[in-house]
Amino acid sequence: MGATVPAVPAAALKEWASVIAAMLAGEQIVMLRKGGIGEKHFDLPHREFLLLPTHVHQRPELLVPAARDTYTAELAVTEEPDRVTLAAWCEVTAVHTVTEQRELDAIAPFHVLGPDYASLRLRWRPTHPLVVIVARVHRVEPPLPLDMTPGMRGCRSWVPVDYTLPARAPVLGDAVFAAHAAAVAEALADAHPAMASGTATLG
Repeated sequence: MGATVPAVPAAALKEWASVIAAMLAGEQIVMLRKGGIGEKHFDLPHREFLLLPTHVHQRPELLVPAARDTYTAELAVTEEPDRVTLAAWCEVTAVHTVTEQRELDAIAPFHVLGPDYASLRLRWRPTHPLVVIVARVHRVEPPLPLDMTPGMRGCRSWVPVDYTLPARAPVLGDAVFAAHAAAVAEALADAHPAMASGTATLG
């Protein structure tokens, strides 16, 4: 028998189940964040983290039509379950900050959020930029079950978890991911050529 791999402290970022499904399908590599209702702003203290699926606030009409049809199973769940499955692990490769609608419009092809809802996120807390996380997603094999405690629930971004280091497999190959990440950066630069899109720090 092999040695047991101990559980280690880690972080999980809460994200809509439909968005996680799109990332695991290779349909998007970005997440648009401004933080939970109880948070003053969104912080990104980790370069690597798991994605914890949440069903709070996600509704079909908030996604682009194609995603509504594709991710029906994720959208059908409207209550937070007592147990979730952690099937995605992220490695952050770039972080951009967006403050203008034209920048947001430029990256519309790169995510499944509907344009009206994306604009709402941009306008919410207008003194804070919208954080665009570019992340390489890996499938966790096998997925990790997680029992949701009261402290994990609610509108918050980060949840501490302990897990046994999982095996990971990148959703997109090196060349494909690099091309997608470059396309996001280029789209933002073209949208605001006079001033390069801001870059948030990784703390």
